[in-house]
Amino acid sequence: MKRRELLKKAGLAAGAMAIPKWTSAARAPKLDCVFQLSVITDEISQDFGHAIEVAVNEFGLSNIEIRELWQKNILGLGDKELAEAKRLVAKYDLRVTDIASPLFKVDWPGAAKSKFSPTGSAYNANFTFDQQDEVLEKSIAIAGFFGTNKVRMFDFWKLEDDKPYRDAMDAKIREFCAKAAKKDVVLVLENEYECNTSTGAESARLLAAVPAKNFVLNWDPGNAAADGEVPFPDGYAKIPKNRIGHVHLKDVITKADGKFGWAAMGQGKIAYVEQFKALMKDGYRGTMSLETHWSGGGTPEECSRISMAGTKDLLRKAGALK
Repeated sequence: MKRRELLKKAGLAAGAMAIPKWTSAARAPKLDCVFQLSVITDEISQDFGHAIEVAVNEFGLSNIEIRELWQKNILGLGDKELAEAKRLVAKYDLRVTDIASPLFKVDWPGAAKSKFSPTGSAYNANFTFDQQDEVLEKSIAIAGFFGTNKVRMFDFWKLEDDKPYRDAMDAKIREFCAKAAKKDVVLVLENEYECNTSTGAESARLLAAVPAKNFVLNWDPGNAAADGEVPFPDGYAKIPKNRIGHVHLKDVITKADGKFGWAAMGQGKIAYVEQFKALMKDGYRGTMSLETHWSGGGTPEECSRISMAGTKDLLRKAGALK
């Protein structure tokens, strides 16, 4: 089946919208970094063209991660929108690290509804458990369209006790890994504090339960910290280093009430300098995306600008960025 036919089969009918045509300013020098630094574009702006301009011309990036654009989840884009997004990616000579899909960000059937399950959509995605085959199919098609073989996924909305369902959950993930493997696609599990695998320890357990070669971890120290783990060195020590396929960057503070809050990179409690050094020592040279989340600096764009500056400072201190 041709890719366009597959996209249409997956429900990506052409949408009508006026998409601005962006012109490039002077491009910032490309980064001399050990890692392939990236940013999730909607953390800068929902205006994809503008987000790319900032990523390239200000941040000096050669990689981006795509989750939402033009107020739509990437799985909800029509053919014209996909074509325009691809044109912009090609215009700026960018590489897409992975498709930030909402795969398995759903309640587990038969279990009590999770307190983390949203009442509306999450990142403009609102799929049911029964639609997950469609989500996988769409994600694989769009990943190929953007020239990547990586699709992000999750471990279902967090339950108070997942033990009665754990074997079935692991089996479902193994099933989807097998489906993705037939298309030469890698599924990248994000440890997410709102989902059943949120820490380094839980990530290690799931990676052992799903030994598929095309199943790797999107290590997110911020999410681990949000769930009460010390991500480095504690959580990281438990992760099989050869199964890390991507990294997310956001920082965390502990608020006066004892709960967590997001922080600009370098202004929180995560030991990122030591984390970066350990990743280098362990041979990681892959992609890592700034996922700002912090909102204390004004607009999303300005918050991402501050957090990217903090990220680069941490990387320099670790000897990973010149």
